[in-house]
Amino acid sequence: MKKLRAPIFVLLLAGTPAALVAADARPRARDLGVPFDGAPGANDAITDVPGVEVGHTTLVSGNGKLVVGSGPVRTGVTAILPRGKASGDDAVFAGWFSQNGNGEMTGTTWVEESGFLEGPILLTNTHSVGVVRDAAIAWRVQHGKADASGYWWSLPVVAETWDGFLNDINGFHVKPEHVFQALGSAAGGRVAEGSVGGGTGMICYEFKGGIGTSSRKLAAKAGGYTVGVLVQCNCGRRSQLTVAGVPVGREIPGTVYGEDTGSIIIAVATDAPLLPHQLKRIARRATMGLARTGSTSGNGSGDIFIAFSTANAGAWESKKPVSVAMVPNDDMGPLFEGTVEAVEEAIVNAMVASDTMTGINGNRADGLPHDRLRAALAKYGRLTTPPAQ
Repeated sequence: MKKLRAPIFVLLLAGTPAALVAADARPRARDLGVPFDGAPGANDAITDVPGVEVGHTTLVSGNGKLVVGSGPVRTGVTAILPRGKASGDDAVFAGWFSQNGNGEMTGTTWVEESGFLEGPILLTNTHSVGVVRDAAIAWRVQHGKADASGYWWSLPVVAETWDGFLNDINGFHVKPEHVFQALGSAAGGRVAEGSVGGGTGMICYEFKGGIGTSSRKLAAKAGGYTVGVLVQCNCGRRSQLTVAGVPVGREIPGTVYGEDTGSIIIAVATDAPLLPHQLKRIARRATMGLARTGSTSGNGSGDIFIAFSTANAGAWESKKPVSVAMVPNDDMGPLFEGTVEAVEEAIVNAMVASDTMTGINGNRADGLPHDRLRAALAKYGRLTTPPAQ
């Protein structure tokens, strides 16, 4: 007799009332008094870039001993839609960069070749890349229009990090309907962070990690553009963790892995008119924001970044020579700064938002303790504000 699988509890955590509850339920890094450089946008999120939407499907069920195929389950899917639901109909200029390639981001050879990102960016666990990719194509067939040849030709961008310490990763619990839910629930505004979506089972600097986001609003003299970042962070050793220049990992010691075997995916969005070669330059700067938090991109870490611009609408579908705008290279400095600053903050936000989680076989990842984080910042004279009430 076939054994029935335990039911999966599905949370839709973006673009729904549940998303707003999740986004508002916990303080963010700034609320705890962590000092960051630069001025954030209204939501301090990737969705501050006009048109960008984010959706999550979070899968959590079961406890105790691992039974492959039954759980425990701690995983999910996160979707980033550059132009909202119309992302498949009007591609955006994009560039990508691999800081360390022990990971996967599908579709990047065509991003490199064409200079365009067609459709959404999807984040999940390592062993669910295939089903998420296939579901992304099916979603486009249902919701988009055919290309000029009459086909829904697609090479989706799907990226991964490994959640097998907490999740039944070989149980393949992410299904096509979960991808559709993440895409369908995508919305602007506040973005749920921490143990949600693709970040549900992730571990960052040996604290509970996951999804984090942040943004920077450039000064008017620098164009007034917005840079937004979303990370799925699952990398680093505890001893490396640095927050606002403070060696927090050494102040709050502990070990989960003892080596850098995780990964991080970073997506950078902007409304600045940038061409693909300039967006590759932006993607490279994500490395510097990651380094500010202490990472050295160990051999076992997949650190892969993609950047896109929502400017130059209509350039992709034009059938004749098209005029496009671009920021002069000499004026790229503020965009570089904004990227580095937002990446750093997004990573810290992911840890601040994540509670302690227990997964398969009782494996446990502790949440970053807010009181001890504040104490470490105070010790080094870096605490800026009292905790939010």
